[in-house]
Amino acid sequence: MTPRRNGFSGRGRRGGRRVGCLTFLAIVAVIVVVVILLWYLLAGLLHVPKPTPPKPRPPTSQPASCPDVQLLAIPGTWESNSNDDPHNPTANPNSLMLSITNPVRQQFANSRLDVYTVPYVAQFSNPVALPPDGQKSYNDSRSEGSARADDELTTMYKNCPLTSYVIAGFSQGAVIAGDIAANIGAGQGPVPADNVLGVTLIADGRRVPGPGQAIEVGSTPPGIGAEVALKGLNVPGITMTGPRPGFGTLANRTYTICHTGDLICDAPTQALNPFNIIPSVLTLVRAAGNPIHSRYNSFVVDASGDVTATQWTGNWAERLITGAPHPRHS
Repeated sequence: MTPRRNGFSGRGRRGGRRVGCLTFLAIVAVIVVVVILLWYLLAGLLHVPKPTPPKPRPPTSQPASCPDVQLLAIPGTWESNSNDDPHNPTANPNSLMLSITNPVRQQFANSRLDVYTVPYVAQFSNPVALPPDGQKSYNDSRSEGSARADDELTTMYKNCPLTSYVIAGFSQGAVIAGDIAANIGAGQGPVPADNVLGVTLIADGRRVPGPGQAIEVGSTPPGIGAEVALKGLNVPGITMTGPRPGFGTLANRTYTICHTGDLICDAPTQALNPFNIIPSVLTLVRAAGNPIHSRYNSFVVDASGDVTATQWTGNWAERLITGAPHPRHS
């Protein structure tokens, strides 16, 4: 008689062993993954994103000592010195910028307006003069003026984040003011573009008409700024930087005023040529003392025939200051 087999076959036993083996391997794999994750965490190799802290809210008030508006004025060559008082400048009583800032200052209380005239060496040495003229080079003068202006704006914004700005400059000061405005308009300046009410550049050595550049007040002279005409010229103490890329977000509130025939801002390329160095340098040095360059107090810029460049700039600044925000003070 054939013995009766039970209900479990050898195939069933082998299947059970296979399932048990797979389960065991899965458990081992999970343990290995957990161990690796723990090691990464302990070793600092696993970068678990942290919650992003909320951005600080913009201030709603500023200290009572802060002005509502700062008018930053940058004088031209031979109109300032490094030790001048920025709130009571006396280095050159005939400074063109004083003919703008003094009347504007009288229209507003100190709590409404701070007028800061950037003190810097404001010189332009003739690099081919024999004997040397003893003045600071244009490069050194421009660098000092830029650093002083930038430092003042940086400090004011840090202490008074709701203050608005009006920026104006003449000649070498216009180059400095224009460079700062271009940086601000590109989002790389010492204050946000939204805080700048407007910029005016008188006799800007980097003047270039065209889109993205400053808006011309009055007629548009056919030439270009001396630093543009002489782009590439690099002699001891004088580096001509060429045109600016533009004023970015400030282009629609940046203005330029240039008197036809003023070689600082209206230079024909045949008068200034980087390949004709000595005559070009001498022309550039003489241009700062050219009578046309000193006539902006009488240079008429409007169609009515009775508003000069300095009067226009003063009126423009007064309108901006009058319409500027009145931030809360704490």
